[in-house]
Amino acid sequence: MLRSMYFGFVKTLQSSQRLPTLIISRNCMHMHEEEPEHIFTKRFEDFFNRCEIDGWDLRQGMNDILGNDVIPDPKVIEAALRACRRVNDIALAIRWLEACKDRCGDKVDQIYPYLLGHIRPTLYELGIPTPEELNYDKPELAVKSVFDM
Repeated sequence: MLRSMYFGFVKTLQSSQRLPTLIISRNCMHMHEEEPEHIFTKRFEDFFNRCEIDGWDLRQGMNDILGNDVIPDPKVIEAALRACRRVNDIALAIRWLEACKDRCGDKVDQIYPYLLGHIRPTLYELGIPTPEELNYDKPELAVKSVFDM
């Protein structure tokens, strides 16, 4: 019994004599300069206009744009649609249009018609339908609300 009390007392003394360890955390994120809009647009236009682009690179570029939390410029949307046509992936083109519409957020009624107005000639030229023309903007199996009957 005395032995356990002695070791408990020694342990308490040892822990009180240790200096507390300081943990310093640093935020190692570097502040990046914001890229001007015209340079951003030009960079992605050039990226999508590459003749050797494949489906993987195309998806990566689209993901990079949408990951930047911006609404792409109509020139960039057109370049991506042309790249989709070059790799013969109409499904990706339609998903790209849906993603651009989704990126408009709560201003979709003002921004999306503006984008469609600018890219409509390209859509006709490439033969790409909009999600609205394919009825992708409405749920497929939606039923009428009981309050509307």
